[in-house]
Amino acid sequence: MKPLSKGRYRARLADTDQDLCDCQRLRWQCFLARTGEIDDGHGLDADALDADCQHMLVEDAASGRLVCTFRFLPLADGSQIARSYSAQHYDLAALGRFDGPMVEMGRFCIHPDHRDPDILRIAWAALTRHVDEAGVEMLFGCSSFVGCDPDTHAEAFAMLKDRHLAPRRWWPRVKAPRVFRFARVLRLRQPDPRRAMAAMPPLLRSYLAMGGWVSDHAVVDPALKTMHVFTGVEIRAIPPSRRRLLDAIAYRIA
Repeated sequence: MKPLSKGRYRARLADTDQDLCDCQRLRWQCFLARTGEIDDGHGLDADALDADCQHMLVEDAASGRLVCTFRFLPLADGSQIARSYSAQHYDLAALGRFDGPMVEMGRFCIHPDHRDPDILRIAWAALTRHVDEAGVEMLFGCSSFVGCDPDTHAEAFAMLKDRHLAPRRWWPRVKAPRVFRFARVLRLRQPDPRRAMAAMPPLLRSYLAMGGWVSDHAVVDPALKTMHVFTGVEIRAIPPSRRRLLDAIAYRIA
């Protein structure tokens, strides 16, 4: 994928060891600094999957400062699903039958000092171009809620239970030792749509707008102090109006 620009920002793939290090440093600042770990200026968030992934950088074009990053793991089809980060936390045997190209998107983060909505827009533009160029048929990953208290997220979980559970043919099953089975626990709760969407993580809201679906349970991650749900988006099922918006963002920028 060629670099692309929108306003003051540029998106490009990492192509040096320093690029990857910069991504891992930003991930540490976003995911680990808030857990109370002391920052000595050199902390990195890194794992074995980094070597198999492509890494996207969104930079301030003038300064070169990294303001957003995410990675994606390409899979030929569902037979390779066990390679994914998500498969460490969910039983994805059903998705093993998926017969088209897949991409796992992960470690998405935006620098805490930067809140310009154009950052998220160019990130989605870059991802849309990658999906198109690679012929991807399913996008998936883990969508995180900050904090491990399920009551804090109950309104959002109730909305997911009511409207956005995975199709039975792709149903993610429990694998992790600590989970919150929100579809079962909140089966009688009726969500307030406005409050639920306000409580939904921004990245997950974007997935849902594309027709995305989630697992019926959230995995509790005490190390990162988050709860996350498995999230899938079948590219062919994206509503036409949303697809037109994504294409406009991806192909009508410099």
